[in-house]
Amino acid sequence: MKITIHRGQNQIGGNIIEIAAGKTRLFFDVGINLDDSAGDAFPPVEGLFAGEKNCGGVLISHYHSDHMGLLEMVLPGIPVYMGEKAYKVFEAAASWRGQEAGFQPRFFEAEKRFEIDGIAVTPFLCDHSSFDSYMFLVEAEGRRVLYTGDFRANGRPDFDALLEKLPRVDCLITEGTTLSRDMQTANLEEEQLEEIAVNYLAKHVGPAFVLMSAMNVERVMTAYHMAQRTGRIFLEDIYTANVAAAAGTPAPEPGKDPGIRVFTTGGDRQYQQLQKYERVKIGREAIAKTPFVMCVRSSVKNYLNKLSEQMSFEDGVLFYGMWKGYMEQPAMKEFLDFMEEKGVKLHMLHTSGHADAVTIDRLVRAVRPGMIIPVHTENAQWFIRYSPEQTVISEVNEVEIR
Repeated sequence: MKITIHRGQNQIGGNIIEIAAGKTRLFFDVGINLDDSAGDAFPPVEGLFAGEKNCGGVLISHYHSDHMGLLEMVLPGIPVYMGEKAYKVFEAAASWRGQEAGFQPRFFEAEKRFEIDGIAVTPFLCDHSSFDSYMFLVEAEGRRVLYTGDFRANGRPDFDALLEKLPRVDCLITEGTTLSRDMQTANLEEEQLEEIAVNYLAKHVGPAFVLMSAMNVERVMTAYHMAQRTGRIFLEDIYTANVAAAAGTPAPEPGKDPGIRVFTTGGDRQYQQLQKYERVKIGREAIAKTPFVMCVRSSVKNYLNKLSEQMSFEDGVLFYGMWKGYMEQPAMKEFLDFMEEKGVKLHMLHTSGHADAVTIDRLVRAVRPGMIIPVHTENAQWFIRYSPEQTVISEVNEVEIR
């Protein structure tokens, strides 16, 4: 079995990982670089992006662009594999932007082993800020490799249960995103964020807003529970409602779960989509009279400005549930300044979608790999602590597993 890291070593994002056995080549994730300074340059991998097709399939761990953003560059006829709910969420988001998904994958199921030209693959559902994310156990020629994709242990899914299912492997290809940061800080859990928000809202009588990615279903669930526990209705804009409906259980679905109302920020297209939420739709006038937790984005500033003419935002709270770096972007900064001018207090409500050091260590000790290949990290040297018991490969991009 041969592993080739075409991209993803000593950087965060842009994963393109090949595992080959015999004449079969499989690729795990085909992501764009998060740092777009290189433009749209990508490795011209023969048989995948260039030349004649020579690939049994591309398997996508989750729908973030640094893991699947190059799918449109994959040669025609190469099958793509992905989780069904992940695809539906991705499709809903694309549709909102007036686009098509651009591909139709073959769906796999969690813990259901399948074969692609002699290589066996078992997907394991894992927790990440991207809904319906997977690790992949790859078996061929008597060897086992586990590719983690992106994962964490601080969401609602049971990480202990996942560890019990994973076997011992010959090689572990694992992310280490947070190892570039303060390694002494453990991730807050989503349940902790919920408690923090509920306690904070007890001190504020004004409206509550949550700025987050609608595709981060775990965070949307946190916001919904916050609304339920504080006696407020949960307001989903059309985009968030469409994503939640695509995700299904356990996402807070309008028309299915209690206490959810759907609103539109304007435009004929949004109004047409609002009709499918007829039973639970709500207008601005009714919103102004009701205690709420509202899902917002920086693009809804004009709508909120009109809403503020019908109600006071004083003593309101804006829970910011995204990466801090986005706060410096011009549109986001303008939105946050606008909310502050309206009397809304900003409160950080975020935790990482990536494993902290303790979680990575637990995974390593559970699967006891003979070899570790760090990817999706700028601190591969952290893994040297496992030497000499495990061989750590952080510079060589091609490795034989014998």
